[in-house]
Amino acid sequence: MIRTLTFTTLYPNETMPRHGIFVENRLRQLLATNEVETRVLAPVPWFPFRHKRFGSYAAFARVPSHERRHGIEIDHPRYPILPKVGMYFAPWFMASAMRSLTAKMIRNGRDFDLIDAHYFYPDGVAAVLLGQWLNKPVVITARGSDVNLIPQFEIPRRWISWAARRCARIITVSEALAIELRKLGINSTKVNTLRNGVDLAFFHPINNRDAVRDKNGLDRPTLLSVGNLIESKGHHIAIDSLRRLPEFKLLIAGDGDWRAKLQEQVMRLGLGERVRFLGTISQMQLREFYNAADALVLVSSREGMANVLLESLACGTPLVSTAVGGTPEVIAHKNAGVLMQERSVSGLVDAVRELFSSLPTRSDVRAYAERFNWRPTTEGQLSIFREALGL
Repeated sequence: MIRTLTFTTLYPNETMPRHGIFVENRLRQLLATNEVETRVLAPVPWFPFRHKRFGSYAAFARVPSHERRHGIEIDHPRYPILPKVGMYFAPWFMASAMRSLTAKMIRNGRDFDLIDAHYFYPDGVAAVLLGQWLNKPVVITARGSDVNLIPQFEIPRRWISWAARRCARIITVSEALAIELRKLGINSTKVNTLRNGVDLAFFHPINNRDAVRDKNGLDRPTLLSVGNLIESKGHHIAIDSLRRLPEFKLLIAGDGDWRAKLQEQVMRLGLGERVRFLGTISQMQLREFYNAADALVLVSSREGMANVLLESLACGTPLVSTAVGGTPEVIAHKNAGVLMQERSVSGLVDAVRELFSSLPTRSDVRAYAERFNWRPTTEGQLSIFREALGL
């Protein structure tokens, strides 16, 4: 039995149930092999006030110090963040705050063989610091902006390069991210691509799709856009495209800082009858809306390997997306959908028109999705952990 410490700030909790759910999903598949046991250490920034007017920091303050999800024990210790300079010193503050806690875990009989870290910066860097102090090997999974955005800043780039040289192995969720690491001079023999998978038993086509559409008032072709309401997800482009797609409705699932701005855009364009904001919804609700929609649109400016793409496909719903990150590795056949030629309103409109001119059947989309099962990823993780431990 391999004993791991799963270390990441990206993990669901009672306050933010979808935060980092992709890490939890992969971990649950790994634990199902009964070859690994783990305890999750998911640090959150320290903040003294819980009132909602303080936004995301207040949400961090409401996260419980300990919880249990799907039989997994999770600790949420706090670490300090300094305004303005916090980005540069976060790995050191995070690791220092966790040092005594992890040492106490070991003294109390909760030792572990390996640190399984998710997200390179600051989490992966902090994990390598801990690994050096505790004499534990570290495996880091790179997931997106930690590799394709943050290294644009000099100090984080140096931290990332430092950690990459000292960790035991690196996992990327797409080949596109592996290429980015090689650009940073990371030894490619240390890097393995293990793409995300999808729970094909949970995300699947439903029998009562027409009833679900009727319940939600979907009486015309419907696009679904899923993700945090921030600029990089491109919901504003999806909204603007409806002016040239008059027969379509748009559903937007997610929440974030841009909600008021997006709602104002909808009202200004007179699209109130054709755009609906769903807010933050559960996995079960999301499955229902994947099924109800005719296509998922993802207009991101950057991605690692977006789980929403795989979830939508598993429900039989084709895709329209920007060709960023690992997305072209998913949309590699006409049964998956269409890649946009450019990230713009025109690019989205043209791609939607192309998809709907020859729409694949939902059964063909589902059949394509079945290649994205979790088995290769889980087997790859086990192999990498064994190699890191010299087993």
